[in-house]
Amino acid sequence: MFDRLEDILHRFEEILNELGEPDVASDQNRFRRLMKEQSDLNPIVEAYKEYKQCRQNIEDSLAMLEEESDEELRELAKEELNEAKARTEELEQEMKILLLPKDPNDDKNVIVEIRAGAGGDEAALFAAEIYRMYLHYAESRRWKVELVECEEIGIGGMKNATFMINGQGAYSVMKYESGVHRVQRVPETESGGRIHTSTITVAVMPEAEEVDVQIDEKDIRIDVMRASGNGGQCVNTTDSAVRLTHYPTGIVIYSQTEKSQLQNKEKAFALLRAKLYDMECQKQHDAEAEARRSQIGTGDRSEKIRTYNFPQGRVTDHRIGLTLYKLDKIMNGDIQEIIDACIAADQTAKLAKMQED
Repeated sequence: MFDRLEDILHRFEEILNELGEPDVASDQNRFRRLMKEQSDLNPIVEAYKEYKQCRQNIEDSLAMLEEESDEELRELAKEELNEAKARTEELEQEMKILLLPKDPNDDKNVIVEIRAGAGGDEAALFAAEIYRMYLHYAESRRWKVELVECEEIGIGGMKNATFMINGQGAYSVMKYESGVHRVQRVPETESGGRIHTSTITVAVMPEAEEVDVQIDEKDIRIDVMRASGNGGQCVNTTDSAVRLTHYPTGIVIYSQTEKSQLQNKEKAFALLRAKLYDMECQKQHDAEAEARRSQIGTGDRSEKIRTYNFPQGRVTDHRIGLTLYKLDKIMNGDIQEIIDACIAADQTAKLAKMQED
């Protein structure tokens, strides 16, 4: 590990020297690439520098204990020694985590699809609540949310909703939300007061750039039409809605949330690229089945990941065995504690696998 850390430190110093060269600023692509690499390496370098300083402090304290006879100074040296040893152990663990292979998609924006599953209208109502939960969470992170596609039902529910989240590191956080979410509660329409169980599915996909996915124009059919819905400034007035059909996969994308046909077309293509990129990622994950099982953030979309039990006011994440009794706060977007626990469990699993290998 320490040989690798020395190599990283050496590379970091090389980057700083390159950035100081006068011709780098004129080459924007090279400048951006170096700045990105510097930003990625900086947390590891800072931790390693602090680690080396702690090791030096340990040596200095031990030397003082051997040479010093003054009891007060010896006590001070012992205190500094214990602090440095404890911090060294913490930094070793931090550096192991920082050295774990990084998901190349972690820095990307995301496209989220929510679909009502078993449970009819109740599932659609829960889908709308989960959509609002993510809106509140994104707002707390100062991320921008754009609705791409939505099919509503009359009582305030959603059969499906697709939206983009634009924000630094959105995928690194939101990827833990993929899977089946289950709700247990008494529906408002249920006169007998019986608890029903309904489900929705959440799919989180990294936004794909044009360089990530090549789409042949011959494989696409583009249809334009009037937007449909409950009315509004642009609904049913112009041919602004866009439908894309991708022949090789059968994927159909419908976008009508923007006023202009061009904007809807851009959103539809962004969603299509994300779906095709996600399909390719899923193939790679399937080819690495054993590694995939050890990662919480890339689980099977058909896996039941979480239960929201309204009568008991609890939320349980089944992947990590975490139960929190603060359902109201969670439904209002306070999901950071769950995500942090998933990240910690994911890192622990990866560290254990790395040590096995």
